[in-house]
Amino acid sequence: MNSQRAGLKRENVELAGSMWSGDLGRAALKALDSLSERYGFSIALGDLLLLEGKWYVTHAGLLRIAQRRRCLGIKTSLQKDVSDPIASRWIFKATVFKTAGSKGFVGYGDAEPSNVSPLVRGSEMRVAETRAVNRALRKAYGIGLCSVEELRYLTSSSEPSKPAATSAHSNGNGSGNGQFRLRDRLCLLIRQHQLDPALVKRYAADFCGTQELKEASRDLVESFIAHLAEWSVKDRAGLLCKLNSFAPSREVQS
Repeated sequence: MNSQRAGLKRENVELAGSMWSGDLGRAALKALDSLSERYGFSIALGDLLLLEGKWYVTHAGLLRIAQRRRCLGIKTSLQKDVSDPIASRWIFKATVFKTAGSKGFVGYGDAEPSNVSPLVRGSEMRVAETRAVNRALRKAYGIGLCSVEELRYLTSSSEPSKPAATSAHSNGNGSGNGQFRLRDRLCLLIRQHQLDPALVKRYAADFCGTQELKEASRDLVESFIAHLAEWSVKDRAGLLCKLNSFAPSREVQS
């Protein structure tokens, strides 16, 4: 088991370095080492995401740790008395039973149009249940990390950006308006929809009309992220076909 965890640590560090090199400071690396050792989280499997220098666990990662530790079951129930279907406001209660004799670990999750990503509008009930399950699982297994699904906005915001709030050296990746930086939001989209990072980067540069994505303005990158998010949900197959068109051509050698 020690050798497996050691291998997992190395794999996580390598992947984190390739995906978040700009944000992977000493504190983040130390935290990743601890998370790999204690919980067996895998970046390759999508268990963790680094956003604005902080680690977040995913719903998939929480379910995997529950499976590894032989969780007995998870029960969810809609809290009808405090939910409001007309306003699309839903509140769920989730209870995680680790063993047969467990009294259960309880977590609550709420969702409404104002606290979910525009990408999942209309699915507030599902989001609320997922958030409840995540909180109950985090309690049951002592995981202090917030989960990605509990964040107010996962990938984009319907609010206009505030140009005066970003710093002059942000190069389009600042988060002066309190939202995640564009690079983090793009990375989250890639992980959520299992897209090829290199192909997405090439497509983004082409979309923005620049040689390199880093040369594009913030507004152009914002537009690309919104475009990619919408296409990922509506027609993933079509998006994959488009991305594949940016794959390097292989020269046939005689």
